[in-house]
Amino acid sequence: MAQKRVVATDLAPKAIGPYSQAIVHGDTVYCSGQIPLDPATGQLVEGGIAEQTARVLENLKAVLDAAGSSLDRVLKTTVFLKDMAEFAPMNEVYGRYFHVNPPARATVEAARLPRDVRVEIECVAALD
Repeated sequence: MAQKRVVATDLAPKAIGPYSQAIVHGDTVYCSGQIPLDPATGQLVEGGIAEQTARVLENLKAVLDAAGSSLDRVLKTTVFLKDMAEFAPMNEVYGRYFHVNPPARATVEAARLPRDVRVEIECVAALD
């Protein structure tokens, strides 16, 4: 039977509660939602939705790398936006990270996100 393995990396923001950056079970990686925190400083990145989306995806990339996977292996993402009116600029940045064979995705507007960020993204990926 497959064991659950906790994933942690200093290249992404540390978990600030009773959760893991990701869990590997079998050949699947389950990544917790990432927000636009700079892992070096623990501070929110400057800028708008484009800058925040890029930081979130860089954080997810670091967690996936630590798990033994990659953005190319992402099967499904869920994008949480503070304001659905920012979908187009978020989607433009997202498309740079997932330009070939993009994963399945759901995008929802959330009433409030941690630290009042504009975007949070979680994903499920296959191991390499």
